[in-house]
Amino acid sequence: MTTAPQLDHLDPLLDPLLDPLLDPVRDAIDVEATRKLTAEQLDAFGAELDAIRRRILDDLGEEDADYIRRVVRIQRGFEVAGRALFYLPPAWPLAVGALAVSKIIENMEIGHNVMHGQYDWMGDPGLNSRMYDWDNVCPGEQWKYSHNYIHHTFTNVLGKDRDIGYGILRMDEDQKWHPYYLGNPLYALLLMVFFEWGVAMHDLEVENLVAGKRRLEENKALHAGIMRKVRRQALKDYVLFPALTGPLFPLTLAGNATANLIRNVWAFNIIFCGHFPAGVATFTEEECEDESRGHWYYRQLLGSANITGSPLFHLMTGNLSHQIEHHLFPDLPARRYPQVAEEVREICQRYGLTYNTGPLGRQLASVARKICRMALPPRNG
Repeated sequence: MTTAPQLDHLDPLLDPLLDPLLDPVRDAIDVEATRKLTAEQLDAFGAELDAIRRRILDDLGEEDADYIRRVVRIQRGFEVAGRALFYLPPAWPLAVGALAVSKIIENMEIGHNVMHGQYDWMGDPGLNSRMYDWDNVCPGEQWKYSHNYIHHTFTNVLGKDRDIGYGILRMDEDQKWHPYYLGNPLYALLLMVFFEWGVAMHDLEVENLVAGKRRLEENKALHAGIMRKVRRQALKDYVLFPALTGPLFPLTLAGNATANLIRNVWAFNIIFCGHFPAGVATFTEEECEDESRGHWYYRQLLGSANITGSPLFHLMTGNLSHQIEHHLFPDLPARRYPQVAEEVREICQRYGLTYNTGPLGRQLASVARKICRMALPPRNG
């Protein structure tokens, strides 16, 4: 089986110059040449990953509980500091920064991971996936269906995983091109700026409504939940907290909006870097028929990418910088992903499978190039 490890060890100074030339090579080698394991190999591959999962589940305990509770305290501390600093106009940038950090941690490391059920074993109602709802306009219950079930079950399966382009973008060669996609870069920019709203509208399947594949009546059950959450978030960020600062209302309103914008941009970039850089594979429904456990793991691996960085960086991404490990083990506490990452990488090397990882700048540039490239019609017409 052909692999391309030499592509992961380029001189960092040359990466920005060589990446545009090497991305098509990575796509061709990393995706096609590594998508062939025998049924016996897939079973063995799956068994090794199952063993990792069982070992971590058996080891969960007070250290994991202390960690998530400490993160919650840190997040709340930043929120309180941000809200308080809005009463001091010269500290406005600090207030925005603190509130943005609070929102990022709450969405990424707390909300996303708690609603995955990663801490249900603790028996803490405040950290239970069935009860927790995050600081986001997307209702938690709707997100858990579209994300936990649809996305994580059918990861990167064209026609099933609606996270491929979010119903807005063309992100794969096998998505049929249409002149609409000439606006790909603009749509990506708008989705980034309004990301929480894009996620909230995800379940409405607007693109299928436009195409006549879905009837408006099918969305009625979703409308009440979305509007209830939108009202609550808008009242909190754009009415209540600004009003509490009295004559500073306009500054506080602008600060809350800016903090939400920062959170949206950060979340968009981390999520897209974990799903759409060069070398990430997509699959057809036919390829996944009668899928074994080993093939499911195999698909999760090839359909994901990691981002290298410091422990603080990983915290701020909710450990979605370890997107490979998250797709392999979505129900394990995300703090455990760095612990198993090297083991997963070693297993991939033994099976000749590419472990797609790189610094944020490289992964982000790769995603940007793909968004622009997918805007154009296929070269073969």
